[in-house]
Amino acid sequence: MDNFVYQNPTKLIFGKGQIEQLSKQVEPFGKRVLIVYGGGSIKRNGIYDNVLAELGKIEAAVFELSGVEPNPRISTVRKGVEICRQESIDFILAVGGGSTIDCTKAIAVGAVTEADMWDVVTKKEKAEGALPFGTILTLAATGSEMNAGSVITNWETNEKHGWGSPYSFPKFSILDPVHTFSVPRDQTIYGIVDMMSHVLEHYFHHTTNTPIQDRWCEGILLTMIDTGPKLLDDPENYEYRSTAMLGGTLALNNMLNLGYHGDWATHNLEHAVSAVHDIPHGGGLAILFPQWMRHVLDEENAPRFKQLAVRVFDVAEQGKSDKEVALEGIDKLQEFWSSIGAPTKLSDYDINEGSVEEMADKTVIARPEFGNYKKLTRQDSVDIYTASL
Repeated sequence: MDNFVYQNPTKLIFGKGQIEQLSKQVEPFGKRVLIVYGGGSIKRNGIYDNVLAELGKIEAAVFELSGVEPNPRISTVRKGVEICRQESIDFILAVGGGSTIDCTKAIAVGAVTEADMWDVVTKKEKAEGALPFGTILTLAATGSEMNAGSVITNWETNEKHGWGSPYSFPKFSILDPVHTFSVPRDQTIYGIVDMMSHVLEHYFHHTTNTPIQDRWCEGILLTMIDTGPKLLDDPENYEYRSTAMLGGTLALNNMLNLGYHGDWATHNLEHAVSAVHDIPHGGGLAILFPQWMRHVLDEENAPRFKQLAVRVFDVAEQGKSDKEVALEGIDKLQEFWSSIGAPTKLSDYDINEGSVEEMADKTVIARPEFGNYKKLTRQDSVDIYTASL
């Protein structure tokens, strides 16, 4: 493995009833608090009232930004930045899933950075700092609750980009699995796909001597393959929700990839799709990841794919070439995602060949080649999208 430095400043507060920690976690940062949330489910399931009660203990002045989109928009980020500046906000609290947290990260940085936040997202400008913020997670999926990354969409230009900075780590994240009991079935499915995809992005690399990291990745994948169907059958099971919630956090808090860099081409491919069509991120990944795997698989890298197939999907290797074992493992991954209700084709979202060229253009806006495991070009994007139709 390569040399590395690991530091994660986010305090993780995990378990039933941990929202009671909120007031003492917020109080050191100030009393003017902006709550950021999505479509209002937190009001229906009681989380919103509990948050206000906790903030009332420190007599906080509470401001709100609601309506964060599933693919959070830069326009919403700008609204949040304006509230922070006009109301002299001390602390931002994201109450929701990854989209709400991603939006909050951009608001926190944008509130203290002179440049427009879209220029920071597109790496034309650098972040200058951030307002302190914390999260109350209500959807296990993205891992945004314990990392610095964020993905923001510009609907005016049909662009979607990931970004991050040293300033965009949450100060704390409260994870109560009970808060995810009411997550709809489709969102639970997308969450399972998303966290597994994060692990797979880590898994495909060329760095040698990573046996511990490999086993960590394989362990999370095996656990989600075992737990996912049980969770969908019993969505208010605390143990299953706990497992999924911790799995989502560990999949993307940079522990799994100590000493190496994963691939991340599939996320770039999906961001281009949802920038144009605004589809669920997990749904896009379920379609694209197996097709990326088939596209980049060759004789040279087949042993890596074979290891995944044998260790995670229990593919028998006797009498088969490495590539044959690898392809069977890819099929089993797609079969698992399909078995829990994930989509398998872009046409499931009414996306056809007419969008392929436009989406391919989006994949190479930042650079002419992308991905670390195997460099991809615009033509590779065209081929993968076409195979995904």
